[in-house]
Amino acid sequence: MKKVICKVEYDTEASQFIDKVTVGTYGDPAGYEECLFKTESGKFFLYVSGGADSKYAKEDIKRLSAAKAEEWLANK
Repeated sequence: MKKVICKVEYDTEASQFIDKVTVGTYGDPAGYEECLFKTESGKFFLYVSGGADSKYAKEDIKRLSAAKAEEWLANK
């Protein structure tokens, strides 16, 4: 997935995958997934997706600061 946020392109195909959190099981309407990525320029983002009843009912990309990415990794 690609998304431009504040004139910066975030692309799951062109970025380094770091880690993933899965809540629920496949097909669970409340389940979701968060995948942390890092771009070549060092920017972090989460690729999120989930079931219709989850907090990520639509797939999306959410940018993160380096501090928030570290916090996400520590609390996953």
